[in-house]
Amino acid sequence: MRKIDLNKSKGRHQSVSRQFTWVVLVVFGLLVSFGGYAKKEIMTLEQTVTAHYVGSSVVSPDGQLTAYTLVKPRTPYEDEDGSHYVELHLVDNQGNSRPFITGKVSVSSLQWSPDGQSIFYLAKRNDDEYTSIYRIPVDGGESVQVISHKNNISSFSLNSEGDKLVFVAKPEKDKSEKKLEKKGFKAEVYEEDIQFNHAYQVNLNNLEESPVVIDIDAHVLSAQFHPGKDHLLLRTTPTPHIDDNYTTSEYGIYRLDGERVQAFKTEGKLGEAEWSPDGKYVAMIGAEDKHDPASGRLFVAHSSNGKMTEYVKDYAGHVKAIEWLSDSQLAYIGHIGTSSEVSVIDLKSDKVESRLPLGEAVLRDFDVSVGGKNMIATLSRADHPREVYSMNKDQLKRLTQSNPWLENIAMPKQESIKYTARDGLELEGILIYPIDYKKNQRYPLIMMVHGGPEAHISNEWLDRYSYPIKYAAGHGFAVFLPNYRGSTGRGVEFSKKGQADYAGGEFNDLVDAITHLADEGVVDKARVGITGGSYGGYASAWAATALSEHFAASVMFVGISNQLSKFGTTDIPKEMYNVHARKYPWDNWMWMLERSPIYHTDKAQTPLLIMHGKNDTRVHPAQSMELYRYIKTRTDTPVRLVYYPGEGHGNRKAPAQLDYAQRLMRWMDFYLKGDNKGQQIPPYELNHQAQLEKDGKEQDAEE
Repeated sequence: MRKIDLNKSKGRHQSVSRQFTWVVLVVFGLLVSFGGYAKKEIMTLEQTVTAHYVGSSVVSPDGQLTAYTLVKPRTPYEDEDGSHYVELHLVDNQGNSRPFITGKVSVSSLQWSPDGQSIFYLAKRNDDEYTSIYRIPVDGGESVQVISHKNNISSFSLNSEGDKLVFVAKPEKDKSEKKLEKKGFKAEVYEEDIQFNHAYQVNLNNLEESPVVIDIDAHVLSAQFHPGKDHLLLRTTPTPHIDDNYTTSEYGIYRLDGERVQAFKTEGKLGEAEWSPDGKYVAMIGAEDKHDPASGRLFVAHSSNGKMTEYVKDYAGHVKAIEWLSDSQLAYIGHIGTSSEVSVIDLKSDKVESRLPLGEAVLRDFDVSVGGKNMIATLSRADHPREVYSMNKDQLKRLTQSNPWLENIAMPKQESIKYTARDGLELEGILIYPIDYKKNQRYPLIMMVHGGPEAHISNEWLDRYSYPIKYAAGHGFAVFLPNYRGSTGRGVEFSKKGQADYAGGEFNDLVDAITHLADEGVVDKARVGITGGSYGGYASAWAATALSEHFAASVMFVGISNQLSKFGTTDIPKEMYNVHARKYPWDNWMWMLERSPIYHTDKAQTPLLIMHGKNDTRVHPAQSMELYRYIKTRTDTPVRLVYYPGEGHGNRKAPAQLDYAQRLMRWMDFYLKGDNKGQQIPPYELNHQAQLEKDGKEQDAEE
């Protein structure tokens, strides 16, 4: 506050008056600071879809600087349509951040050079036709293209000497393909014309030499140089199909000539893997068995003989990320319930030490400098998206501030709660209260159901286009995000509880959550809406049909309506068998049909909004068409189907995200708050044109 010099006043009366004014201003300032009279802004849907967040962060070898990517969604109505922009920024350990590569760019796969003088990254810049590898010096200077390829490079790895590089990409595209396409020859042979990824070796001391293909008879997913030898840790699959990635991928050690010198026998899903600093071990995140829904077990393998050890058996959560602190100390991030923790395994003593319980901060990824001196992480809290933090001496220190405007946003109360299902199983979820919540007043509820179901909701920043939580809380809704049975974060046994029981106990858990919240006096059971995507979309479809009496509104996104046709049109049939149904449709046709929302459309009384990306390969868009047609034909229940051209299993572009969020919230307002003015269904159109013209006039006025 500006200091007032009372000594320069012209008289006693004026001085007293100014003193009084000063006191009032101070009191008002304190009231504002503590929320007494402050009326912070309600988060808008535009702010929800355009909030910035840190994508990844990597610390320099000496631990003094951290390079990170800042994700900036495009601004609807202003920018041309397209994917989010991703910038490169640097921050030091005091929190001084500076932009390095900004604007209309998309940077990924950051890696420091061994000497810490440069940062390598992937991007498509200037006139690039394909994604290439670039390098930018840290002490100033322009980016230089290191490697380009006649196809997109997906990942790369530098060796410890900084003179070799291996990148992963598909082979050069056939030049005749484009010519044939122009002549009308565009036939696609399903699943047979997919190209394999190859690993290519590059001599950084002589970039005039062409990259050399490493002779490996498999589809390469990732490559990582040994810390001291010319060996590679590769993750491969027998084919490029996404189902093989989920069910049959494996890690192995290869020479640069393609000879495999060590295989690691695992079963089921795999996550990341990391060499120990001396190369003696390989740590990897894997699965308990092929029926484990998610990779969340931690294994350490001897690189010499392939022998594997699980150091954290029967872990009550799921391991999400790993980093070596030394040759014999391995740190890991564990997600337990709705929170996370950092722990360290000492391979010499076999002891596990919990280093940093994070409470209401949720860690997603971390990185460690050479020698383990500095640990950097990306984490989020309920009041901000992912940011860069340092984690040293068991303390967290925030280093970046990507959304200063959040200081003016009203933050609703958000907490992790537990409740008991009808069969006695203890469950968890995140409850967000309305901004102006008053005890003993009942509110309309929007239940937001996660997909997977091998996923879970943590107590962190949860807002995105399909979960506009702070907007909903600011407009009088309570929001609940359940971790129903089959979710991760509670160990393998809990994550298997929904298997072979499609839409059984897992979706009954949602109804039991409503009962609990109503018994607590928070929710009006007559005004409950549900929404979710993928498996959450399946839940929303089931809620609108088989469980229709419990829900007053439903919004289904990229969801499942027919388990029979879902199996025949998805790109993950083996995964569906292994970790979901545990049977094939022909094993019990009727059971599959009865666990399909279309079978129960005669019960559909819940107004249902269905939305789907037209290019979805995971859940075919026809799943939405089937449910729409059945309800439209069999009932008079309001139903609407919206397709998003160019979008897949989820909307990636800001305009489609905003359109989705607007339709979602209008549907909930209409049916849960009575904002229908006697109409049966909201108008189908949204007035994007008016906003476009408004923004255009404002831009013209500024110019």
